[in-house]
Parts: sequence; structure tokens; C-alpha cells
Amino acid sequence: MTTPIILNFEKMLAAGKDNALLRFSLGNEYLKIGDPANAATHLKQAVVQDPKYSAAWKLLGRALVESGHPAEALAAYHDGIAVAEAKGDKQAAKEMAVFAHRIEKQLGATDGK
Repeated sequence: MTTPIILNFEKMLAAGKDNALLRFSLGNEYLKIGDPANAATHLKQAVVQDPKYSAAWKLLGRALVESGHPAEALAAYHDGIAVAEAKGDKQAAKEMAVFAHRIEKQLGATDGK
């Protein structure tokens, strides 16, 4: 399933207009329709293209959680926290820290701790 917005963004990507904002937007739209695997693919590319894009790190963590990859999500959140703190984006850092803590608790519970 796709939406007109996703189709438009995919056309832009196919036309060579690849950039971090476009990838972030695609990831966000794929999350909205319940396709976290495709979202993660685009969000991973967004943070490759702009490693200081704290919002993309945060959304990447969410997409990875929703697609069943909590350990990868935890790593994304840790990277995102470092980026957000370096930029002074305290709110994003705080939110990612909360999400990371939840994953750590979940992973700890599944490890028998």
C-alpha cells in the first residue's frame, strides 16, 4: 500500500533528488501507513546523508523498534542522543533517552536479568 504522498516522494527520489530531508519524509510516511521496514531503510539513508539530523535518528529508532529490531533501535537512539546533545537539542536527546531506557529494560528482561 502506498499513498499519493509516498508516490510523489518516490518519484522525486527516482529523479535523482536524493537528500536527507526527502529520505526522512519518506520514512515518516512509511511509518504512518504501518510499514516500518521501508521506513527504516529510508531513515538509515537519511542519517548517512546527514549524520547530525537528530530527528531522523529519533524516527529511525522508532522504525527499528516497530520492525522488530530493538538492539539496532537502541544503537540508533544512542547515536541520536549524542548528535542531539552536541547540537543542543535537549528535548530530542531527552525523548531518545527515554525510548532507549525502555528498550534496555525490555532487552534486560528477555536476557533473564
